[in-house]
Amino acid sequence: MLSIARKLSSSTQLRYLHPHTFPLLSTIPSPTLRPPSPPPSYPLLPASPAAGNPFLSTPCHFSSQTSSSSSNSLAFIRGECYDVNDSILPPPSLPLCPGCGVHMQESDPFLPGFFSLPSSKSPDYRVPISPLPFTSTSNPEVSFSLKSGHMEELSGENSVPFPHDSLEKDAKPLVCARCHSLRHYGCVKVPSAENLLPDFDFDRMIAPRMASPSGPRSIVLFVVDVTDFDGSFPRRVARLLSASIERNSGAWKENRPANVPRIILVVTKIDLLPCSISLEMINTWVRRRVDVLGGVKLAGVHLVSAAKDWGVRNLVEKVAEFAGSRGNVWAVGAQNAGKSTLINAMGRCFGRKMTQLTEAPVPGTTLGIVRVEGVLCGQARLFDTPGILHPYQITTRLTREEQRLVHMSKELKPRTYRIKAGHSIHIGGLMRLDVDESFADSIYLTVWASPLLPLHMGKKGTSHKLMEDHFGRQLQPPVGETRIKELGKWVRNEFRVTGDSWEESSTDIATAGLGWVAVCLKGEAVLGVWTYDGIYVALRKSLITNKAKIFEEAGFTVSKVVSRADSLFKNEKLNKSDKKERAHQMKLTIAPSLEFETDGLLEYCPPDFPLCSSAREIIHLLEYSSFQDFD
Repeated sequence: MLSIARKLSSSTQLRYLHPHTFPLLSTIPSPTLRPPSPPPSYPLLPASPAAGNPFLSTPCHFSSQTSSSSSNSLAFIRGECYDVNDSILPPPSLPLCPGCGVHMQESDPFLPGFFSLPSSKSPDYRVPISPLPFTSTSNPEVSFSLKSGHMEELSGENSVPFPHDSLEKDAKPLVCARCHSLRHYGCVKVPSAENLLPDFDFDRMIAPRMASPSGPRSIVLFVVDVTDFDGSFPRRVARLLSASIERNSGAWKENRPANVPRIILVVTKIDLLPCSISLEMINTWVRRRVDVLGGVKLAGVHLVSAAKDWGVRNLVEKVAEFAGSRGNVWAVGAQNAGKSTLINAMGRCFGRKMTQLTEAPVPGTTLGIVRVEGVLCGQARLFDTPGILHPYQITTRLTREEQRLVHMSKELKPRTYRIKAGHSIHIGGLMRLDVDESFADSIYLTVWASPLLPLHMGKKGTSHKLMEDHFGRQLQPPVGETRIKELGKWVRNEFRVTGDSWEESSTDIATAGLGWVAVCLKGEAVLGVWTYDGIYVALRKSLITNKAKIFEEAGFTVSKVVSRADSLFKNEKLNKSDKKERAHQMKLTIAPSLEFETDGLLEYCPPDFPLCSSAREIIHLLEYSSFQDFD
């Protein structure tokens, strides 16, 4: 309604943002809307119907005035992501999106944080209705009302009063347009606005608050994706907190006030692993891997599944015990590790009412620091933080469409190859594994990755031709031939692996953001792993030792990507001239044997005429061939 009012009337009193009150958006030039001339005063709109919503009743002035200085226009667009020692801070009256933590504005739909107020509804639009009382069939008025379908509201003693207060009580909090699109459509509404967001500086915005020597106790939740453990583990944060623990532990032993952070490792998405692997095996494997990656002192390890609520209750009880009545709990981790989904599951576990955070399989869903109410008791606070960008993850270089192919959302199924030296396996167009040397007769390679990723097994000598002909087509991602050069340089990593059993895999070769390949052999082999420059590739002990019962064959695997690529490839080869030639040969062969023309048959025969299926197919085929093309 506000946008319609702006177009129809220039004298309508709208909400404006004073430049001195909100310098964030007043300095942003609007590329599509002409800024109106500001009125002498800045009145507020009357309270909206959802006055009980704190995000709608917050006094916010909006304006689209432009300014020549726009260097700091989007500096504070991420909620609470600023240094507390800065002299310039955003005004406290600016509303925050409860789904992603971005500062909201309604002046420009092409800028981050845009939202629009919901349309007002009548307070009695949900009043129950019932048909007119059926008193007598002889009454013409009642009979006419029943036939026409007219209804009337209940009145008198039988009426059911509608609780008007329930609208405000059960009203959903207002979120930005980006969160609304992610929740209902799974994609960002305005992708160009993502590029306008300032970079998230974890070391400057969050790290000083967690490692502060004074203040409430800090409990840090390391949220790590079990399907990408090496790529999603926050190694930089682990080093920072380890130094803080060593520095403050000495003061704590001397009975001086000091904040010693408690670190809880939360391994998410365990429901994606096969049921054959036990939780004890995962726990042992995780602790050994943490010693290799970070060597951080952990207060506990919890294996959870936010989608199925596995282990969430124990996690909440442990967090509440550490936080006490006034501790600060920080959920940190890489992008798309599952922090927001985990916090929503924590609130859902005990049935507490809380504002739902936005969940989406899109990296970087959370934009600002969001304080979550309703999970912890007392003055303890829980914070959801933006995902940390790991440049060595391959998903950071992919588009939204390509990320959907790599994303793992269902239980992983093994795909095993039995190959010899001189052969290679392609995982989409993102990774290639060559068996350069092998002292064993054969090697078993099991691919653990998204089922949407097509695979190809062939000879090592044809790998370069396969890359030129099929990357971007049958081997996706990348989607499109031009995307190959945009991902970076194709480089090789060499690994020497050993094994002592043909029954179980002993070594994993993991690629950050993609998955891993389990190696099973009895002997020694030299493997070459090709991927794009800068992508982290690790050699580790196997997480899952099982192999598939049925092995894959040489060539392309059957997948949606390969099937679609094959269909397009065949359609290109079968051009229009070939179709006409085939139809012409069909006409010369079949038409003389028919004593009637197709037009005449379809004209005189009814639709339910018992015509044999083969004759009908011939008729439709001849009609499709268009005889006039050959006359």
